[in-house]
Amino acid sequence: MTLPSRPPLRAALASPDSKSRYVRRLFSTIADRYDLITVLLSYGQDRRWKRRIAELTGAGPGTRVLDLACGTGDIAFAVAGRGARVVGLDVTHRMVQLARLKAPSGAGVRFVTADMMALPFRDEEFDVVTTGYGIRNVPDITGAIAEMRRVLKPGGALLSLDFNRPVNPLVRGVYLTYLTVVGSALGLALHRDPDTYRYIPESIRRYPGAVEVNAMIRRQGFSSSEHLPVLGGLMAIHHATK
Repeated sequence: MTLPSRPPLRAALASPDSKSRYVRRLFSTIADRYDLITVLLSYGQDRRWKRRIAELTGAGPGTRVLDLACGTGDIAFAVAGRGARVVGLDVTHRMVQLARLKAPSGAGVRFVTADMMALPFRDEEFDVVTTGYGIRNVPDITGAIAEMRRVLKPGGALLSLDFNRPVNPLVRGVYLTYLTVVGSALGLALHRDPDTYRYIPESIRRYPGAVEVNAMIRRQGFSSSEHLPVLGGLMAIHHATK
């Protein structure tokens, strides 16, 4: 399956509106390959990192957790396995369908299709908000963080896993070149379109990186925000408190 006609990748990411349209179309296209791609690009470590997110939540019976950009549900299921009440949300309906099909018996996760830029929940409804690869993909990071804070209770935690943007120019250049070459090959093999997974390195080029995301989180009113380097700093887990 190939993406429908669209502007060149860099032009598609040039504004919040065009990025939003591109990302929605892209993830609808790749949904059925999503688990395979996350395994390949993380060297098989993706689910281990997501289990680490679940551990860091400290969730237990009675904890209300919202998992944003839930994809096919890995973080949601890991947190639910600790006894928490979990809602998984994704803007791509096909992802939600796949998550429901993948749900273990008695998982106790409710899935909804909605936009994390405009969450359909009351203020201070959740104890924890998690997201895997969500913040980098939104059209407006500041707005998304503000929404996460809005639905969190005072003292609530935000946990986010994502690619990082290496500070060292040499490391960053090698990293992005690798992702571009591998992404092009995978896109061509799986979708007959090399641009499909070139989106990842291009989005990283425009991403502020873990240190600046920490600062953005604090500017939105979180009392603390730190990140744990993963895969030698090529990935990061953010941990913030409202």
